[in-house]
Amino acid sequence: MRTSATAALLALASMALGVSAHAECPFPKAPASIPDGKTAAEPDMIAAMNAFKAYNAEVVAFSSCLDDEAKNSGASGAQLMAMKTMKSKKISAAQEELESKAKLFNEQVRLFKSRG
Repeated sequence: MRTSATAALLALASMALGVSAHAECPFPKAPASIPDGKTAAEPDMIAAMNAFKAYNAEVVAFSSCLDDEAKNSGASGAQLMAMKTMKSKKISAAQEELESKAKLFNEQVRLFKSRG
């Protein structure tokens, strides 16, 4: 009975370690809002631009973090392939969200600049 309790504790510990490894590469969060280019003040547009630059850097860091996580996982064979597939999906999702949000922001920048 004692052996099964030890095995259960080891299983819980290994799951906890697995969760913490994923927590090391948090998914980047897009800026909360995009100023309306028709009415926004210049300082608001500059702050949004800086927020998007930081967001872009977070996406790049996220990709690097996932690369490091895969390299340091010790996984091999099918487990490594599954990890690489998941890494690729996560990176694609982050990049797609960045591109989508950047497109919206750039539309607002064009409106802001058109005000003259």
